[in-house]
Amino acid sequence: MTGAKDWRELLTWSAELLARSTGADLGEWNRRVRDTGITDEPALRRWLAAQGVTGYAQMLLVMERFGYPDFMLASADELIDAQYADRPALRPVLDRVLAVVATLGEVTVQARKTYVSLVGPRRTFAVVKASTRRRVDLGLRLADEPGGRLEAARSIGSDAAAVRIGLHSADEVDDEVVEYLRRAYDENLPPAKP
Repeated sequence: MTGAKDWRELLTWSAELLARSTGADLGEWNRRVRDTGITDEPALRRWLAAQGVTGYAQMLLVMERFGYPDFMLASADELIDAQYADRPALRPVLDRVLAVVATLGEVTVQARKTYVSLVGPRRTFAVVKASTRRRVDLGLRLADEPGGRLEAARSIGSDAAAVRIGLHSADEVDDEVVEYLRRAYDENLPPAKP
């Protein structure tokens, strides 16, 4: 899955955010955290908040102190392989969707623990999730209401998807699905500059 991104990019960005917002780098903050002697996560979160460290920077320091979840240390290929390990017949569906989005324009593929986000120049426009052993859900950020092949998206890993299309094989990624992907991409581009 060449070019797919994983959590490491977010961790690097979080460390940069921490340094920019506090003036101290990750090493210095790790020292400060150790020096507190705090041994439980809620207490550490309270202490960090009192220091003005919140959001992603706080998440990073908590994981630095108490350990990273395995999925945050896995490569994009490892994350995706794990999603399809018990449903290999569905992997061609993801591969076909990725082949289609590669033709749309600038797209970043972000592998997460249970799904793959497809991010355009502005924001996530689609997600792909092996929801069952027989179905991959293609979630789309579209203004369309459910109807026809479009169903209401229910918790497919991202708030980005308003509707979804259930896909059982790569052959179902047909012209209609390609058009929905193209529309989702186009609807989520940055506004044109005057």
